[in-house]
Amino acid sequence: MQPRNMSMSGVVDLAAVKAAGEARQKAEQARAQAARTGAPAPSSLVIDVDEADFQREVLQRSTEVPVVIDFWAEWCGPCKQLGPILERLATEYAGRFVLAKIDVDANQMLFQQFGVQGIPAVFAVVAGQPIPLFQGAVPEAQLRQVLDQLIQAAEQQFGIVGTPVGPSAADQEGPAAAPTPYDGALSAAHEALDAGDLAGAVRAYRNVLADDPANAEAKVGLAQAELMQRVTGVDAQAARKAAADAPADVAAQILVADLDLVGGHVEDAFGRLVDTVRRTAGDDREAARVHLLELFEVLGAEDPRVVTARSALARVLF
Repeated sequence: MQPRNMSMSGVVDLAAVKAAGEARQKAEQARAQAARTGAPAPSSLVIDVDEADFQREVLQRSTEVPVVIDFWAEWCGPCKQLGPILERLATEYAGRFVLAKIDVDANQMLFQQFGVQGIPAVFAVVAGQPIPLFQGAVPEAQLRQVLDQLIQAAEQQFGIVGTPVGPSAADQEGPAAAPTPYDGALSAAHEALDAGDLAGAVRAYRNVLADDPANAEAKVGLAQAELMQRVTGVDAQAARKAAADAPADVAAQILVADLDLVGGHVEDAFGRLVDTVRRTAGDDREAARVHLLELFEVLGAEDPRVVTARSALARVLF
């Protein structure tokens, strides 16, 4: 039996979520301003990559944001047409993807590993998995369509949503983020959550999200409250036995994953659902995948355990 006053404080810090949300909001404003003024993309959005830093700059980064790879060469005329468009769109898309430029003459190993037949060639890497996009200089309208589909797939399949990249806090002048109209409601929701009033917390978080659907603090709080609602009153021993006796029962695996997460066993929870996705198909597989993405919301996209689990999910999906 799970106690009513259980806490998620050991799993995720809502204060940190709030601070991160404010930082993202400030960065989004900076990126929007850059797009309006035609400022060049910052170095964090367009990067030159070679074989030595490919693991760090592309594979690891792709667990947090889609990475678009532009294979090019100095002698390639079409590359000189496509490259500037990709760089401009990297600014316009405001951190929803990162552009990695790879000079094929200097990085023959990467050229061969990706099986590039000609340049320019554009690939993407999402959660460590390479995805061919197109070859040749395509019209900008088609390029936008490809990028939109990539970003949508990264979010729906893996829960990967690029965070807007802006100047560091040290470089930004001006007052701290002003109080929002929802601070009072969020504080009340947090207090209800801490006190074990799960129904009250769920209502409060949903009220905030009804007016502000992108509020990261409310999203995480709601995910926590709904998680704890699902496990309240559950006989943990019986649930674990049922899951062990019926490994193909997706609902049983999901319930134990919830229990693990509430108990602070984050890797066990994620690993159980990744394994369930691997072993199932059809509607069962989709149910396990979607629930895993919901559990990612409990911790937030930047949590390293979420990053690791996303990579594991990608490996079993592809």
